[in-house]
Amino acid sequence: MEEIFHAGEVHKRAVGKSYISISLSLLLSVIILASQGCAFAPGGHISYETDSPPIDDLVDIKAITPELVAAYRKDINGDIASLVPPEIQQELDDYQYLVGPGDILSIIVYDHPELTIPAGAERSAAETGNTVHPNGTIFYPYIGSVRVAGKSLDEIRRLITTNLSNYINDPQVEVNIAAYRSKKVYVSGAVTSPGTLPITSVPLTVLDAMSQVGGATENANWHSVILNRKGGKQEISLYALLRQGDQAQNLLLKDGDVLHVSTLENQNVAVLGQVRTPGNLALGNERITLTTALARAGGVIETTAKPSGIFVIRVQPPESDKLATVYQLDISNAAALTMGTHFPLQPKDVVYVTAAPLARWNNVISLLLPTAVLPITISDANNGLEGL
Repeated sequence: MEEIFHAGEVHKRAVGKSYISISLSLLLSVIILASQGCAFAPGGHISYETDSPPIDDLVDIKAITPELVAAYRKDINGDIASLVPPEIQQELDDYQYLVGPGDILSIIVYDHPELTIPAGAERSAAETGNTVHPNGTIFYPYIGSVRVAGKSLDEIRRLITTNLSNYINDPQVEVNIAAYRSKKVYVSGAVTSPGTLPITSVPLTVLDAMSQVGGATENANWHSVILNRKGGKQEISLYALLRQGDQAQNLLLKDGDVLHVSTLENQNVAVLGQVRTPGNLALGNERITLTTALARAGGVIETTAKPSGIFVIRVQPPESDKLATVYQLDISNAAALTMGTHFPLQPKDVVYVTAAPLARWNNVISLLLPTAVLPITISDANNGLEGL
């Protein structure tokens, strides 16, 4: 293998691509067989002739280069919307609470105490107010049933004033909401006080909601807050909002929204192969880099590890047209470690350091990718990879 990497540059690239492509061809076959319940073992023969698309159509293969690292750093540390995006600002500017069934209105007609039920020490405004009925109406003296649902407080005030004018000369009417009960947002998951929050005349944003429930708990995943709205889902990053000031994450919440804060459970990366302490590394909210992961695994075993054989396998989401992306770091030159320092890992990444010559690489792959895709334990995978 060393001879290959010391050959001419063109030959080196051609052989390197062939090396990974051959390996990944068997890798994909293993996934298909495993998903069909077939057993496999290192050293065994697996027939993987198939009508499936070529490997390059299913898997992205990328070297970790200064250009790739620079692109990642730009994505992570690029221009952050520290100002409120125009579309969100417009929503906030246009926000107006509309009364709904269940709300309780406080209606005062000045100089006409007979039309106002006073609140006192023993009765709150909510107890003495006018409850909006399920059909969206309230009953008010003289004017009878009044439809108020879907209207703003100003619209209701003008409506009552107009109707009362038939009985009272120049009525002075004030309308307020004594209790907000028609619109709600639900906050669940890793927060201090999960529960229901009312939507009021003051706009409720993601940050407001998190504050009202006491903030996130210690095991909260700041990178994965799920907003469920009318059957759709949107992922929000509290990390980007709070640590980077990304106001695009601070959405205006609406009636019926469910805001769920995920936990850090299963937020791991696996480090396998020629490292001193292979296993799972738990990810906190501060993401780690490839170099940090290798360091936490005790470092690379220099006497057995191949400098060009550091791989990161990243499985793509189901909606992607690619099965996985495989990144390769060559640390033959120690300066390349700086690239690993700036290469961020994501949950469920598999880092593998190989000592295997080409002839034994298929055995490695047959264990490696199922570790990333299928429910195989780290100990099972590393036991099979031991010595490779």
